[in-house]
Formats: sequence, structure tokens, C-alpha cells
Amino acid sequence: MTESNALDPEDRKIVTLARSARARNGVPEGAAVRDETGRTYVAGSVELASLRLSALRTAVAMAVASGAKSLEAAAVVSEAESVPAEDLAAVSDLGGAGTPVLLAGLDGAVRLTVSAG
Repeated sequence: MTESNALDPEDRKIVTLARSARARNGVPEGAAVRDETGRTYVAGSVELASLRLSALRTAVAMAVASGAKSLEAAAVVSEAESVPAEDLAAVSDLGGAGTPVLLAGLDGAVRLTVSAG
């Protein structure tokens, strides 16, 4: 388990952005990813009749659509106890195996850090 206070400032930033997206949009999850150039992409979960995407898969899709070539890190703010395998696979597809994914609670405290892939 990783404590929020021990986070690198750039990782703390993506956790804060993910938390803000969740609160601002009133969705169950918020996520943020950082690409190889330091750009961040922030998203909330998407729940339409014809489309359901987690916040993390949405953020990865936004990064890809914006031309990102790889990911340095990802963060999810959720009540979930773990990061779904599909989300980790999406991060791994762009970032490669070993890309850190931070899972934080609604208060922004990081409860878990896992590697994609």
C-alpha cells in the first residue's frame, strides 16, 4: 500500500485530477493518465444505453485519440477495492506492462498501486 503523502508530485497531481473529475461529473469513478510528454487526460465513467466505459478506459481512449504514444502512470478514484483486469489491460496496451496504476478512495488517499499488464 502506498500513502498519498509519499507520492511523487506528478502522481499526486493525477490522483487530484481523477478525484476532481469524479466529483465534478457526479460519476462513480474518475481517472487520469499521464503520457510520455507529461500531458494528462482526465475522464469520468461513461454510462449510456449503448456504451459503458470505466473512467480509466475512457482516459486511455482520450490519450490515444490525442496522439499519446505511451503512458507513464494512471490513477483511478473509486469505491472499488481493486482495478478491473480490463482497465489494467487498456493501460498496458498503451503504457506497457509495468505502468503504475494508483487506486485511490473517494478521499484521494491511495489504497493500492498495481502494475498494468
